[in-house]
Amino acid sequence: MLIFFICIALLVLAYKFYSPFVERQAGIDPKAQTPQARFDDGVDYVKVHPVKAYLIQFLNVAGVGPIFGPILGALYGPIALVWIVLGNIIGGAVHDYFSGVLSIKEDGKSLPEIAGHYFNIYFKGVMLVFTAMLLFFVGVVFIMSPAGLLSSLDYFEGTILANNTFWVLAILGYYFLATMLPIDKIITKLYPFFGLLMIVMTLSIAVALLMSAPQLPEIGDIFAYFDHSHYNNDLLAPNPDGLPVWPLLFVTITCGAISGFHSTQAPIMARCLTNEKYVRPVYYGAMMSEGIVACVWALAGIAAFPGGYVELKSILDAGGPGLVVNQVATTYLGAAGGIMAIIAVAIFPITSGDTAFRSLRLTITDAFKIPQSMRNRLLLAIPILIIAYFMTKIDFSLIWRYFAFSNMLLSTSVLWLATKYLFDRGTFHWIVSLPATVGTSITVSYIMTAGIGLGLPQSMSQPAGIAVGVICLIGLFLAHQKRKVAAES
Repeated sequence: MLIFFICIALLVLAYKFYSPFVERQAGIDPKAQTPQARFDDGVDYVKVHPVKAYLIQFLNVAGVGPIFGPILGALYGPIALVWIVLGNIIGGAVHDYFSGVLSIKEDGKSLPEIAGHYFNIYFKGVMLVFTAMLLFFVGVVFIMSPAGLLSSLDYFEGTILANNTFWVLAILGYYFLATMLPIDKIITKLYPFFGLLMIVMTLSIAVALLMSAPQLPEIGDIFAYFDHSHYNNDLLAPNPDGLPVWPLLFVTITCGAISGFHSTQAPIMARCLTNEKYVRPVYYGAMMSEGIVACVWALAGIAAFPGGYVELKSILDAGGPGLVVNQVATTYLGAAGGIMAIIAVAIFPITSGDTAFRSLRLTITDAFKIPQSMRNRLLLAIPILIIAYFMTKIDFSLIWRYFAFSNMLLSTSVLWLATKYLFDRGTFHWIVSLPATVGTSITVSYIMTAGIGLGLPQSMSQPAGIAVGVICLIGLFLAHQKRKVAAES
């Protein structure tokens, strides 16, 4: 139990003491005129209170990622909690913060436009492809997962509500409205409430687990991945199949630790904030909160089942993370609480899916300078959602693998973009360049060993990833020394 409280405390302390240091490097100017004030258009540039902005950003980035990913990562045992916390503090929260900073400094523009400004048109093109790809995969994933969860509920058995296609079409219909309408018609009105709902449900699950879970992890259990000898039954130990922590754990748990998807959501609130000083509580604060959600659901996967790894693995094989959520909610919150939790977990991905498609619209219109008329919004939204419908017919696990990889790749790219930003400012770039190096190393290792990549053995992919990381460090050191000499001359 102690390890869980340590994890939560570290996340809170990082916000209290580390985030102000990060903010000082960014050049925040509370007196600067924000994009919202300069471009108020009643559609995307709309004034939003910072508390509402935090809740909206939290809900936009959270979705199902910090629930499903940590449940899958729980197969590795308590080391999953360590990655969530360290990844969040060193990488994820800093990544999200600078995503907000870069966007609000660049008129609320989308990621590819910012990349083109700080690098060149070629990097802009690469970022446009990967941003659009990730947003599309996120939107599809966040159609499939809530539709599957809602249609599988026992309460709907024998009715049209048990039909998966019904829910897919219903969610797509909502996405169409949320993508098309001005942001203050649905998102700013409903999402703060849903954000509070997510906080309440997460706290309820956490308290119930800490009071009743059969095998709460202790600090010594972190080393179970390396040594199973203290377990009576080796099959109950985490990760008996020998799944490699490097790089699979880091790609399995992205949301909650570090997620490139979050950078795609940054322009939505960057266009609505009324002061640059709100970037830290909105973006850094939302990511810290997502880290807490991820810790709770990792704890659920680790501690909620008497059969340990074997029971969790069997449930995942039978119905995926959604079935785990169903069993945890109904077991630990009772029937009424279980229904509320399941509905909440179905709502959360929907509220990220709609903003994914909205962000995709913004990204395309920014890239090709398309005016935001109703006709143009229709011409973009309709074909995107039609293609998304047919994508829901593809195997979910395949979509999820591409989503996970593109998520890690994009987050690493954003950290390198933030590195360039801090280099140009002459401030302490290591807060972003070091996690960018680690992310690059993980990404290279994963694509070399993954089935969707080169499929090489771990004995080759791991050293290759580490070698690339070392090369990045050497390059950073040389660039740092060159800048230092230039500044002194």
